[in-house]
Amino acid sequence: MNSHNLSLSFIITLFFFSTILPPSYCTVYEPFVRCSRPFGCGSIKNISYPFWGGDRFVYCGRKSFKLECHNDEYTVFRFKKLEFRVLNITTFSMTIARLDLWDTPCSRNLLNTTLNYTEFNYASNFHNLTLYYGCPPSVHRSFRNWFSCSSETGNSHNGFLVDKEDVLSTKPRELENCNTTIKVPISRTALINKSEVVNQALQKALNQGFDVQYNALPIICRGCMESGGKCGSNSTYPFVCHCHDGERPYFCLRDDKQGSKWWKYALGAVSCLITVVLILGIIFLINRRRMKKKYDPSILLSRSISYDPSGTTDQERGSSYFGVHLFTYNELEEATNNFDSAKELGDGGFGTVYYGILRDGRQVAVKRLYEHNCRRVEQFMNEVEILTRLRHPNLVSLYGCTSRTSRELLLVYEYIPNGTVADHLHGDLAKPGALPFPTRMKIAVETATALAYLHASDIIHRDVKTNNILLDNNFLVKVADFGLSRLFPTDVTHVSTAPQGTPGYVDPEYHECYQLTEKSDVFSFGVVLIELISSMPAVDISRHRHEINLSNMAMNKIQNHTLHELVDPSLGFESDCTVKNMITDVAELAFQCLQYVKEMRPSMAQVLEALNDIQHRDYIKDEEISISADDVVLLKSDPVPLSPDSALNWNISTSTTSNGSR
Repeated sequence: MNSHNLSLSFIITLFFFSTILPPSYCTVYEPFVRCSRPFGCGSIKNISYPFWGGDRFVYCGRKSFKLECHNDEYTVFRFKKLEFRVLNITTFSMTIARLDLWDTPCSRNLLNTTLNYTEFNYASNFHNLTLYYGCPPSVHRSFRNWFSCSSETGNSHNGFLVDKEDVLSTKPRELENCNTTIKVPISRTALINKSEVVNQALQKALNQGFDVQYNALPIICRGCMESGGKCGSNSTYPFVCHCHDGERPYFCLRDDKQGSKWWKYALGAVSCLITVVLILGIIFLINRRRMKKKYDPSILLSRSISYDPSGTTDQERGSSYFGVHLFTYNELEEATNNFDSAKELGDGGFGTVYYGILRDGRQVAVKRLYEHNCRRVEQFMNEVEILTRLRHPNLVSLYGCTSRTSRELLLVYEYIPNGTVADHLHGDLAKPGALPFPTRMKIAVETATALAYLHASDIIHRDVKTNNILLDNNFLVKVADFGLSRLFPTDVTHVSTAPQGTPGYVDPEYHECYQLTEKSDVFSFGVVLIELISSMPAVDISRHRHEINLSNMAMNKIQNHTLHELVDPSLGFESDCTVKNMITDVAELAFQCLQYVKEMRPSMAQVLEALNDIQHRDYIKDEEISISADDVVLLKSDPVPLSPDSALNWNISTSTTSNGSR
């Protein structure tokens, strides 16, 4: 039989099967079609997940990421009661400007700029601009930074100050008598040019906007897109994969386990596209063979465990892995002086970290994984993939890695010069009074910000501890070591094969049943909070047997009204009422984080909100903390236990709903 007859016979056979298939197999899933359409408005073009709006329905993105098009001219984004004009959107950030201040600084919506911190964070390149309204007339005579707003009674008196990176501008006395102030972020590059008219310069700075970072692109979204799907959500789950034939949790069906469905949908598609069936059949078979070969376990295994003694194969040298620079083993060996033990920065569960200097002069921290086997390769690939997709000022940056075929698996991070929080609290850098309480509060807030960001990105850290919280020379927090991080499904509870983490920080429920949720990170962070107020290590075998674990010690001290015995004396707990009240509130928050049952713990987003409240609250210095015995009984019956020394009335839900992504 010649090729022509074969083709004709094939088409007739397929046509026969197509006539007996239900018409529904010809229908493409509507959310797949709608989510294939990008959002576009004005200068903002080709925007897809996690954003939605316009022709993109809410199930095409995440609920908090709605975009609105104003008269086909510009895009609007909302945070709570404020509207922002969207100037630019990139993969992990967007530039926005307050819409009420777009044409004039004389807004009637006198509200501070606030974000949804579970989904968004300010980028590091911004200043706070403080606008003062209704100031006394003398402000014009003694203060250059004033601007006018016309009103029914004439021009009002207003001024502004820019909070510099290191030093706050001196505030003239006249500004203290202004009626209202609001804070607006502006870009650091939007400097007020003194040669310009003040109103014009101010307006230009406001219109340049500021950057906010987000990470609502879970790594499973990449798998969804690679399988031919469109990332989205539904009323139950924050992430689903919309496929041409329906909705899937992670990716569209494409393997042999679903072979029968593949044939049904393939034949259904053929019935709808009978005129090109032969071409589609050939393409399908070729791609299927390639995919099967690409993902053959034996091939992957051989690739994972083989290595090139020179460090990097010729094919991979100079290339990238998930967009990350590939270093050769030899150049990292040279940078660390042949992994000199004198250059060791630390030792963790997955490897030793060395200080190094690259040929271009950059200082780096090189993590050398202990083993080069299949399991370590999987962990290595996992860490690289996660780190390359995370962008946050409080997370350590990854510069690159060695090839998977290198003789050793090495990760290259930015070098953070000022040690760890553990070093400053109870390690080699610890000195009485050297780490005042405001600095410790800043560390707590920035660490919580990083963890809330990870949870909103569907990632659990798994090894939160003060040894993994690095500090730069300005005591800016950089959370490190994602070697234990794992993506976790948002619709099921992850069950691990064995407990992991560091003694003293591990969730007690996780130890018993190996169930891991974001609340495990919350427990570990509770231990970090206790370390910050006590300066004691998480585990100390020299303490009483019931107090070896700092978490047990803290719970007992708080419940027995002896918090003062726990607090580092150098913090001024007994001499400064404001510090005493703040530490008491932090201890109360830690008390909730350390609850044995995970459902009783707050989410990381709620912890961050509480810490921000503590940090910025105006405490009354003469306030006395006193709770009667009756109050203690009432507290014990509350759904979320409060410590007996608490002066707070926390409004923290006991819902198990995860933060950020829900």
